[in-house]
Amino acid sequence: MIERIHTNQRMSKIIKHGDVVYLCGQVGDGATVTEQTNDCLGRVDKLLREAGSSRAHMLQAVIWLADIADFDEMNAVWDAWVPKGAAPARACGEAKLADAELRVEIIVTAVVAE
Repeated sequence: MIERIHTNQRMSKIIKHGDVVYLCGQVGDGATVTEQTNDCLGRVDKLLREAGSSRAHMLQAVIWLADIADFDEMNAVWDAWVPKGAAPARACGEAKLADAELRVEIIVTAVVAE
């Protein structure tokens, strides 16, 4: 069974299929990469909790940066956020994001917490 949460015509914020949770891409508010990454990861936390999961149950993360030069700044926030021993499979690349003000977007897949 597929469960779609916070769905509109274009997308769902959360998809649950069995014990797997898929989040749509999350972006954050703020002027800096640090601020946007912190806000983005807060949104990921909220959606994972709503889906019955957590950051400790992540399987994969895909991170898009508007400028790959921001890699170290984003990683400083990311590394502090990921629980020790629970790093997901991850990819990070540069992409033109949907809004010129956006610096980071993160897509997460996780499993439901046991």
